Amino acid sequence: MLKHRAKAFYLIAIAAAVGYFVYASNYAGARFPFRLGLDLSGGAHIVYQADVSKIAAADVADSMTALRDDVERRVNLFGVSEPVVQTEQGGSLSSKEAAYKLIVELPGVTNIDQAIAAIGATPSLDFRVAKASDIADFQKTYAATTTPIGKDPAYLALFKETGLNGGMISRATLQFDANTNQPQVGLAFSSDGRALFASVTKDHIGDYIGIFLDGSLIEAPTVREEIPNGQAQISGGFTLEQAQTLVRNINFGALPIPISLISTKTIGPTLGQEAVHGGIEAGIVAFLIIGLFLVLWYRLPGFVATIALLAYTAFMLALFKLIPVTLTAAGIAGFIITIGMAVDANILIFERMKEELARGRGTWDAMHEGFSRAWPSIRDSNVSSILTGVILYKFGSSSVVTGFALVFVVGVLVSMFTAITVSRLFLYAIAPRHDSRLSRFLINNGFRKAAKAE
Repeated sequence: MLKHRAKAFYLIAIAAAVGYFVYASNYAGARFPFRLGLDLSGGAHIVYQADVSKIAAADVADSMTALRDDVERRVNLFGVSEPVVQTEQGGSLSSKEAAYKLIVELPGVTNIDQAIAAIGATPSLDFRVAKASDIADFQKTYAATTTPIGKDPAYLALFKETGLNGGMISRATLQFDANTNQPQVGLAFSSDGRALFASVTKDHIGDYIGIFLDGSLIEAPTVREEIPNGQAQISGGFTLEQAQTLVRNINFGALPIPISLISTKTIGPTLGQEAVHGGIEAGIVAFLIIGLFLVLWYRLPGFVATIALLAYTAFMLALFKLIPVTLTAAGIAGFIITIGMAVDANILIFERMKEELARGRGTWDAMHEGFSRAWPSIRDSNVSSILTGVILYKFGSSSVVTGFALVFVVGVLVSMFTAITVSRLFLYAIAPRHDSRLSRFLINNGFRKAAKAE
């Protein structure tokens, strides 16, 4: 008895600590906030039309997948929390002319123009050279001008095209200067670009090589020596965000399929907050109704199950933060459903205990047999529920279905732990060991009088 009570005390302490973590980390700027989907936090809903007219019918599906992956990488680097990017096909599945759409949902983003720019940006990067003597002559007359030197048309005209451009770059990476810790962009050229870059630097030692992005000069370092390895760095005085954006745009370049914007919608945070509050109220009401039923009908085991249900709720909310799970309205509905499902196993156990009491077993034996004999049914029902949730998550065609399925599967797994381990430990810790009329009343349920032990 003391051993069970000690374990129960530790488990209550753990559940209380988890509950405090959930409560204490629920503030603005917290390390582990709840991640809310577009329908709860507000954000941008953007729909594009994909032009597949120039793509072979057999390649359309793969091209749309590449488009989705490309845009998803872009919005992830854009810094959006849990974006949803999916494709949609209308019309006949066998028709190439069917309407192919790309749907982008960006929770928390209210500046749609900025989001659209990040999705569709295709940078123009090229390298030009200028003679050192021409630059020196220009600088002698620069004092008489008021235009910044880097933007002066006459200065920019000194740089001549080399044919080296962003299409010859195989990879861009974010780097930091070893001395100043300033962000910079590292470039690795492809085989063709590496040869041309080596030739340009070899022929223009002592001259300036200008790096132009979308026609604007970023920087113009002096060529000190030939660079045969195809490696270069752009410093440019970037902020971290600017360097990350440049890396993203260079790496992903143009989208694999042309897209055109057909609709945008901003979901205000007010509507999202109303949905959150409604979900919280529904969860509280569901918990109170279930807890009241358990206590009134199942007495002491029902009280224990209610405490275990509190622990289940704390563990689930903590998992939502730590995994993390993006909560949508469908996900909250799934969580509320699992609150009811969490007591299913307890009800099976308590009914088996009632049957054992009716057969004349003592209260302590009836509890042991109830947990032991109910386990196969609990195992089979929960496994079938998990399989259903996994199938929904795997083959769900929308974030609503997958969000519901993920919360549902996690809820079933946690409920198995709380029903079998937590409830049993609590019940063993406080249930009377000696058989008496009072103990049988507390362990029994309903209004049917249990048989006395022989």
